[in-house]
This record gives sequence, C-alpha cells and structure tokens, in this order.
Amino acid sequence: MNALRHSRLSRLVPALWPLIALFGVALRAGDQPQWGQRWTRNLVSAERGLQESFDPASGKNILWTAKLGTETHSTPIIAGGRVYIGTNNGEPRDPKHQGDRGVLMCFDEKDGRLLWQLVVPKREEDRYHDWPKSGISSPVTVEGDRVYIVSSRGEVMCLDVHGLANGNDGPFRDEHAHYTPRGENAPAAPLPAPGPLDADILWSFDLTKEAGIWSHDGAHSSILIHGNHLYLNSGTGVDHTHRKIRTPDAPSLVVLDKRTGRYLARDDESIAPNIFHCTWSSPSLAEVNGRPLVFFAGGNGVVYAFEPLAEHVASGGSSAATGASAHTAPVAKLKKISQFDFDPTGPKTEVHRFTTNRAEGPSNIYGMPVFHDGRLYVAGGGDLFWGKNEAWLKCIDATMTGDITRDGQIWSYPLQKHVFGTPVWHEGLIYLADCGRTFHCVDAAAGRAVWTHEINGEVWASPLVADGKVYLGTRSGAYYVFTTGREKRLLSESKLPRPISATTTAANGTLYVATMTQLYAVKNGAK
Repeated sequence: MNALRHSRLSRLVPALWPLIALFGVALRAGDQPQWGQRWTRNLVSAERGLQESFDPASGKNILWTAKLGTETHSTPIIAGGRVYIGTNNGEPRDPKHQGDRGVLMCFDEKDGRLLWQLVVPKREEDRYHDWPKSGISSPVTVEGDRVYIVSSRGEVMCLDVHGLANGNDGPFRDEHAHYTPRGENAPAAPLPAPGPLDADILWSFDLTKEAGIWSHDGAHSSILIHGNHLYLNSGTGVDHTHRKIRTPDAPSLVVLDKRTGRYLARDDESIAPNIFHCTWSSPSLAEVNGRPLVFFAGGNGVVYAFEPLAEHVASGGSSAATGASAHTAPVAKLKKISQFDFDPTGPKTEVHRFTTNRAEGPSNIYGMPVFHDGRLYVAGGGDLFWGKNEAWLKCIDATMTGDITRDGQIWSYPLQKHVFGTPVWHEGLIYLADCGRTFHCVDAAAGRAVWTHEINGEVWASPLVADGKVYLGTRSGAYYVFTTGREKRLLSESKLPRPISATTTAANGTLYVATMTQLYAVKNGAK
C-alpha cells in the first residue's frame, strides 16, 4: 500500500510542479538547484529545523567547511548530492592551474570533498572585461545531469555533473585548450592533460564572439530554464572608460537552446546605448492572466515583460557545438508585452555624463524581479560605484500591458542608499537590505515600513527566508538571523572572519554560508 501511494505521488508531483512554481509557493524541502524559487525567483525555502546561530571558531553547528579562493561572490547551489560555488584561484586546488583564474568548484554535499572544478583563464584584451581576482561570480543552474553557468569570460557553458571522472561526453572535446591561458600569459610548457578533477564541458557559447556583447567587470547571471530554452542576462555594459558603449547593438536578454547552446532569440529594445554601467539583473518568469511572461530588468533601469519563445523554436543563430561566430546571423526577437521605467525622472540620453555624479543620474537594477500574486517587486536606483545615492523598492502591477510607467506603479518605498539585493516576499511582507546599512521589513500591500534594523556593513547579498527565519550576511562579515513577522526579533548576530557577498542557501536540512574565502555547511547539532 505504501509503495502504491509512493508511486502515485511520484507521478503527481511532477505534474503539479509547474503550478507550484508559477504561483510562488515555497519550494519543497530538498535540493536548491538554482538561485531562488524556480521561475518566480522568490528566495524562500521550505526547509525546516534550521539553526539560528553557528560559530566557525568553536565549530558549533558546523557540519563541514571547504576552502575557496580569495574572492567569492557566487551563491552556493545544491543539487544531486553536490554543492556548486564560483570563486577565484587564489588558493589553487590543482598544481597545474596557477595564476588568476575563474573557478567553479563542485563539492560532495556530505563532507565537502572537492569532486571537480571548472578553471578558466582570464580574458586578456582589457582587465575591465574580466576584473582581476573576481573569479566566477555567477551561480549555477542545475537540471538533471547538466550544470549551466556563465563563466567569468562571458561564456554560457553546459557541464556534466560528474566532471571528467566518468569520461569526456562531448560534443565539446577540447577542455585542455579551454583551460590553457592564451596570449602573453600562455605557459612556457604545455599544461598536463585534463584529469578527473577537471570539468567536462558539453558545449560553450561565447557571448562576446557569438552574440556581440561587451562584457564589463564580472559576469553575474543566474540562468533561467523554461522548457528547452535558457534565458539569461548578457552582461553587456560600458568599456574601461565607463563613458562609452562599444557595442550599441548588443542584446541584453539572450535565449539559447539548452541542449546544444544554439543562439535562438534576443530582446529588440535597443537597451545597450542607455546602459549606465552593466547588465547584472537575471530574468524571472511567472504566469500572468493565464500566460507565462519573462520579466527582465535592463541595465537602462527599465523593467520589461516578454512573451517566452515558442517551445518549437530551435533554429537560427549560431551553434555552440561548432563554435561558429554568428552574432550577425538572424535570431528571433522576443515579443515585448510591457515596460516600466523604474526611474522616470532620471536622465534618458547621454547617461554617461553623470558618471561619478552622486546627486543625480540614471538608475540601474542588480537584483532579480520577484513575482507574487499579480505583482512584481523590484529594487533599484543609482549605481553603487558610479551613480547617485537614491534607491527604491517598488511594487509594479504585472497584469498590465504596454508602457505602464505612469499607471503600473502600485507603491514606491525609499531605501537608504544603493541596493544590490533581490527582495523576498513572505506572508505579506517584503524583506530587503541596502548598502545604507539598513535591513527593511516592508508591508507588501501598502509599501510602508513595518520595521527596520541598523546593520553592520554594506549588503551585496539578498536575504533568505526559511524555517520562520531571515538569514543575511554583510560585507563586513556580520551575519544576522531574524524571525519572520511583523514584530522585530533578532535571534542572533555573529561576526565571520571575512566579508560576505553571497546569499545564504538552504537545502536538505543544511544552511550554506559563503564568505570570500570559506564555505560553511551549517547544521543543527553538528560539531
């Protein structure tokens, strides 16, 4: 009888999964295969039994730790018994890979043992293409036995979850050439052949060569999977002067075939000329008025809704398997359903004359748009590095079409300063922290502060809500755990030895907290 129930449940859950994801219900306890909930991107986990404090110094509630590089800005992702996180090569794990590199590490979920790593050389044309020491900043997205990642070189890559330990599965076969530095940094002697500790690349799509983008600083893109298609922000931006767009025709939102890496579609909104800094916001997806929509915040400070590409579209553009350079080849153009100017009073033309102006200028958006019950929650404002100090959390009517700038805003909530994070919706409240060293709990219906809390350090991470708690780390190394709800209650405040850029992840009863140099697996009662 139990076996029969299990059989029925195993058939029922996959059928219900699209409905669960589309309507923003928390993920079931288990793996966390992408950043945020599937599609809607809400950073809420259904995990239970999570601790409210931990101490790396004494080992309290620490299951295991893993050494990373010297800079880690990637959020850990957990799937299939493996933990994935991007970092740099400041602490080489393999003697054949020396020097500044982008690295994706894959650990065993049980004990933190390194299973394999993707190591990519730095781009050499301009350090602003691939900022020194920043490493791979993008979080992976895992589906089945495939790992999808945007590398620090601006490549969309599909990897085998097993690495090369089970052989080279192809069609990409030249891993050796890929991890060997080029140009002036080329090694004097040939590097040893790839081994079981190296990644198995199945296909790779170079956004610069094949989509015509101009990458800037460090690619940060969390890939959204819908059917057989990958949706991702392209990472296109300004050049080293921070005052010029070298590729004004570059796409901002790109669609690839997840099976082959073929370039299928892009936006057609002429976003690039008005990008103030770069394109860092990843797309989300939800069902609105009975149809799915892809939501995307451009580097020009405009929030778009697009109709997803038809599932049967699988032609046009270039194929990653062949490595053909074809950013001039015809690809489909995504159909725009709506657009919302996040900062309508900000400048719209010649935006780079405001670089370094802290009083006025355009806005951009770093975090992801989050959907719940017909509403879209987006945080943005002046650029942290080059722009004005103003920033806001806004609620947008996602059911409207056309240009909804004038009528689509439901409310606007002012933040203290620049904001990197993704807002989190939970039980009628929005949680978000800004670089003004303030944590905000906001009423999701009215857009008013329920409570705030002064925190130590700028915040680049997003909050995680799980088990009735809110988890947040800061760039000072401060780590906070609050209870969820309208009454402010700080459960614990601790100090980790290094800054925190990454969002905390919960999976299979364990919290994963990454500092710049260390990954902690945190579990109740562990020592």
